[in-house]
Amino acid sequence: MRIAGAWSWRILAIVGVITVFVFLVMQLRLIVIPFLVAILLGALLVPLVDFLHRHRWPRWLAVATAEVGLIAGVGALIYLIVTQIVAGFPDLQERTVTAVDSFKAYLLASPLHLTEAQLSDYLNQLGTAIQQDSQMWISGALSVGSSFGHILTGALLALFATLFILIDGRRIWSWFVGLFPRKARAPIDGAGRAGWVTLTTFVRVQIFVALIDAIGIGIGAVVLQVPLAIPIGIAVFLGSFIPVVGAIVTGLLAAFVALVYNGPVAALVMIGVVLLVQQLEGHVLQPLVMGTAVKVHPLAVVFAVATGGFIAGIPGALFAVPLVAVINVMVAYIARGSWRTNPDPSPEDVASHA
Repeated sequence: MRIAGAWSWRILAIVGVITVFVFLVMQLRLIVIPFLVAILLGALLVPLVDFLHRHRWPRWLAVATAEVGLIAGVGALIYLIVTQIVAGFPDLQERTVTAVDSFKAYLLASPLHLTEAQLSDYLNQLGTAIQQDSQMWISGALSVGSSFGHILTGALLALFATLFILIDGRRIWSWFVGLFPRKARAPIDGAGRAGWVTLTTFVRVQIFVALIDAIGIGIGAVVLQVPLAIPIGIAVFLGSFIPVVGAIVTGLLAAFVALVYNGPVAALVMIGVVLLVQQLEGHVLQPLVMGTAVKVHPLAVVFAVATGGFIAGIPGALFAVPLVAVINVMVAYIARGSWRTNPDPSPEDVASHA
């Protein structure tokens, strides 16, 4: 009983600290989420800046090139997807209404002997279920910024934070480590460096995997002559940053468009293309490309995405896996005592102990 009691109050204390931390993060989400986005962007751009600087580019020019390139790339994606959707949405809306009416007429004439009232009731129940299931994701997305001003402010905060990470990231980290007691600084510093290596690897690999998903599903849409292939490809690319579910959900969007324009056979083929791409990603790309540097068990990935989505909607699902991967590496680094002999771990060191 004494042992159980000792463990119980320690566990309760840890859970209490975590609860308070999550509560504070949720209250400050309009600041925390842009900062987390900036960390991910920094993990992507810092290696590029260091590469340019090693090849005799002035530091300011390397930083400016990375930042401007990021803004130009994101702006180009937004421009493409907005212009394509604006051009194709009226026709998609008209065809969707026609397809729904045709499907209702088929069901009314089918051997199921459904009535108009029953069919309307079933559709209302389906719509309610979808709305309830998606509420946590939508609320999480809206919590990032309930207005255009919030979204614009968050984007500017993320860009400014990314800029300072590129310019002075090492000094910022040194200042943060200096807040801890002297004896704790060495393990904290080494663990942070190991986590940073893991994060940079994760971001690069995730972009590559998202690009493969977008190309594979986009090519399938083009071959099947599905309209809006470019917005579908961009949506798949962005959705793939949420592991496991992102590419599947956005791929089903392609199947829906194929159903509306090309019929059920094309929709089934499109679903087959999405599943094929996902199998290629899960069994070939992830193990081969990502290796062991950010190795997180698939079950942990599923639960991390589900928990993050439940707590914070889409932002929570986006940050869940890199957060779990970084924490896993940092805890393992400190537990092994690697900071005593290897204070500056390399990617190979992190991969060998992941």
